[in-house]
Amino acid sequence: MKKIIMLEPTDEVTTWGRVFGTPVVSKGKTWFPFIQMVTWGIMSLVAGRNRPERSWSERLGVGSLTMAAILGSEWCHNLAHAAAARLVGKPMDALLVMWGMPMVIYFNVEDEDVTPRQHIMRALGGPLFNATAAVIAGLVRRSTQPETGAREVMDAAVGMNTFLCTGSLVPVLELDGGPLLKWTLVERGQTPTQANETVQKASRVVGGGLGMATGIALKKRRWFLGAILGVLAALSLISGLGLFKERD
Repeated sequence: MKKIIMLEPTDEVTTWGRVFGTPVVSKGKTWFPFIQMVTWGIMSLVAGRNRPERSWSERLGVGSLTMAAILGSEWCHNLAHAAAARLVGKPMDALLVMWGMPMVIYFNVEDEDVTPRQHIMRALGGPLFNATAAVIAGLVRRSTQPETGAREVMDAAVGMNTFLCTGSLVPVLELDGGPLLKWTLVERGQTPTQANETVQKASRVVGGGLGMATGIALKKRRWFLGAILGVLAALSLISGLGLFKERD
């Protein structure tokens, strides 16, 4: 299966600095925090729907904090990958900022200088961080009062970190679960090609299961859960069928 290439070594980029030995870069105008602006607007509307008596300044304030909790969790997920890669002595090639959000970049995912164990440790960094953050956020949530901005922010932190530490483990090569499964199989004797094929088969099976779960969630009118499961199901099936293509 070929992976989508978001950045090549020859691309012209702007380098904003380094984190854990990894250059943080952007291409063209994709540094602009478009996703943050959209999420801020959405979460401000949600803050008003939850508490109609809030003024617009209060809604924008709560919306900014919930946006930071949600997108900050994703940023920290990727920074944890960078930290894990530095820890094992095989740093990322780049952390690409796309419209305000980070993407992990390895130019050669089959690098023979990286051992299967190092691949596994690099992939574990993000999920381990989010699992820890979800527990901490859950403990902090207990000290907040119901129907307050603080409770909404902590709800967002718990929900996003829980989603990231579980959803990222779906066995899809574009997520963390795929590389974890792949390099575990390689460590146990399979070739990278054989392991890729096994991961694709697992993606198809999981995608089918997630598709059924999506139908059940929608039937029960759990729209948000259904949407999340649907996205994961689609990603699993697309990856499992080998439909991700490398650009020319």
